[in-house]
Amino acid sequence: MHPLLQHMAQFTTLSPPLAAAVCQRAHHHHFQKGELLHAADTVCRRTYWIQQGLVRIYFNKDGRLVTDGFAAENQWMTSAYSFMRGVPDAYAIAAIEPTQAYSLSLEDLLDLFDRFHEMERFGRVLMSAQFLEQSERLNSLRFTSPAEKYQHFCAHYRPILARLPLGMIASYLGITPETLSRVRAKG
Repeated sequence: MHPLLQHMAQFTTLSPPLAAAVCQRAHHHHFQKGELLHAADTVCRRTYWIQQGLVRIYFNKDGRLVTDGFAAENQWMTSAYSFMRGVPDAYAIAAIEPTQAYSLSLEDLLDLFDRFHEMERFGRVLMSAQFLEQSERLNSLRFTSPAEKYQHFCAHYRPILARLPLGMIASYLGITPETLSRVRAKG
């Protein structure tokens, strides 16, 4: 079975016509470490499902790269506002390590949602999970200490923690690398 279909089957029933339509529309990509999946200040035209590898989404704030999120195997990544609105935004997406991904355009997704109820369910389940994840992150950033932020991060990203550069983790948490070092030293 196609790897993307295996992923989708965890969330919804896939009819043979939907499976065929997804396989027809999904594009396969290979990205080298450091290669951009999406460049800042452009319209993000695709959403990416990471089959293998690791990517991050980030923006440039006064010459400093600020990490806003990570996606690894079996996760999705896009610059959501740009993707959904069709406008440029400040976010870029880059491979942290060699990455294989499948992508779909917004037009393809909307067509699949219109034509297949089970695809609409898949989208709803993923969007709900994404909303909850973002809510948890905002609460962590607003209401917790650096140590608590790091504990939350470790719990959420444990499977990929060893693959992430510490500077990107500190940036994601909104703390300095020095503060992250102190937090990690205290255990």
